[in-house]
Amino acid sequence: MTETLEIASEREILYDRLADRLETAFNLNRKVVSFQANKEEPIYRWFKYKEGFSSALVKYFLTEYGSKPGKLLDPFAGAGTTLFAGQELGWEAHGVEILPVGVFVMQTREALNKVDFPLLQKTVKSLWNELAQMEKYEQHIHHISITKDAFPDETEVLLNKFLSHCLKIEDTGVQTLLRFAAFSVLEEISYTRKDGQYLRWDYRSKRELNGKPFDKGKIQPFEEALKHKLNQILADLSPNKSATLFDQYPSNGNDHQQIPINIIKGSCLEELPKIEADSFDFILTSPPYCNRYDYTRTYALELIYLGNDKEQITGLRQSMLSCTVENKEKIEYLKHFYASIGKQEIFDEIIGVYEGSAAMTEVNSFLAEFNKLDKLNNKNVPRMVKNYFLEMCFVVYEMARITRSGGYCVMVNDNVRYGGEEIPVDLILSEFAENFGFNINKIFVLPKGKGNSSQQMGNYGRTEIRKCVYLWQKK
Repeated sequence: MTETLEIASEREILYDRLADRLETAFNLNRKVVSFQANKEEPIYRWFKYKEGFSSALVKYFLTEYGSKPGKLLDPFAGAGTTLFAGQELGWEAHGVEILPVGVFVMQTREALNKVDFPLLQKTVKSLWNELAQMEKYEQHIHHISITKDAFPDETEVLLNKFLSHCLKIEDTGVQTLLRFAAFSVLEEISYTRKDGQYLRWDYRSKRELNGKPFDKGKIQPFEEALKHKLNQILADLSPNKSATLFDQYPSNGNDHQQIPINIIKGSCLEELPKIEADSFDFILTSPPYCNRYDYTRTYALELIYLGNDKEQITGLRQSMLSCTVENKEKIEYLKHFYASIGKQEIFDEIIGVYEGSAAMTEVNSFLAEFNKLDKLNNKNVPRMVKNYFLEMCFVVYEMARITRSGGYCVMVNDNVRYGGEEIPVDLILSEFAENFGFNINKIFVLPKGKGNSSQQMGNYGRTEIRKCVYLWQKK
């Protein structure tokens, strides 16, 4: 018991200092703070992107705390929920995104605004005759080890034919919509199912599988799945369909001209330092959580469909924010990067804030000790946690630098637990934010938190950890 109290001491001190900022937000629930509330929007009905938050959450905070539309940024843009919800309210929206899956979804959303609907209908109508007559095709999906034999042989041939046909479509909007339709059914036509951060394989695949056979149910034929998806898209885009999707938070009675969104492809660790100081009125984002979730594995089928090869996917995994046990340290790279742009002193300042956090030092210490005692299920967890917070320290600094005086930053994130010990992500990141010029206005805590994993529950019991939305304001 004494050991536990000693381990928790610095975190308890930080909790006591920020306790008055913690507020249970009964108007926020897991549906609104997750993707689930987006299910009524066409793009999310078409493609199941389960990461990030809802449009309703974005519109609530922009309406509640944004006095008028200005410049909006999401440094972890994902599928663009912040950008498109902000655009509807008249904001000039910018987003940074490194994962090609999210970039493609955003490009598709942009294409929706200018697609030639009659041409799309005509192209869809002639599609199957075109594929039936195609004998040779130029496009081939290049598999990586974790996707090899993911599709039945007939499906793989049809996918390659389909991609080859799409390249011949001159209208970019129609081409994008068609490519997106097949992109959206890859899981349904494959032997795989997304299961946490991995792909679970059906017993009918060619793979040699261990353990109890998994039956995912019906594996849809390519033509059946694609026809259904295309019909769904055409129905949602029909000019006769009434638009009632975004009327919960009207634009204060004013008709704002929608400004085109700006998608910046790349890592926010590299892209944020390039942005001028005091550029944005509002930042609203949700970074990857410190939970070992590997997006490059979850979306492996989608990545190869978009043309990414093994080298690109490996590089992508290492370039993303450190949130998996496979991520290597980026500290030397960041040191060189900041020196290359003439900001060595800024690098030193950020490292000083990170090393000056007693709670962070405590977390790193007890994880290292847990490793020695073999209390962690992976030896690389301490490295991952250390690097996650270190990299987020750079992100928080840059967000503070580019936010205008009086501007807001809203961040959605979950606390995590390793070895039975809770890591207060909300408090540590908020402490970083204070050091870089943000006031911690509120840390909104969802009424229902997140439970342990089954393994953690077996060892430490069922206790919830905080799910939060942080509200920071630039001094």
